[in-house]
Amino acid sequence: MKNLKVKAISWACSLTICLGIAACDDGKAQKAQQAAFMAEIHAQVVKDSVTQYNMVKRQGGPIDRCVHAGLVAAAYLQAKDEPNYASWKSVERTDCEAAGMPQ
Repeated sequence: MKNLKVKAISWACSLTICLGIAACDDGKAQKAQQAAFMAEIHAQVVKDSVTQYNMVKRQGGPIDRCVHAGLVAAAYLQAKDEPNYASWKSVERTDCEAAGMPQ
């Protein structure tokens, strides 16, 4: 009888530990999935911003180029892409100076 109680307690503890591990793994998987989804969103926002900048570069004026270069830089900032952010800040400075709006 005592041996049966020990086995039951041991089994219950093992089950609890397994369920806890499974719950932690599920939470990690969900966080990874959310991070991947956000990365996709950031990539699409950046792509759209660059497309819009190129449209403005072909069709718009100097002030429009200045503003849209800043929007592209902001999209890279949101995506936490520092090298591209720095690059587009340089483009923004150049475009804004050309528009008579030094940064």
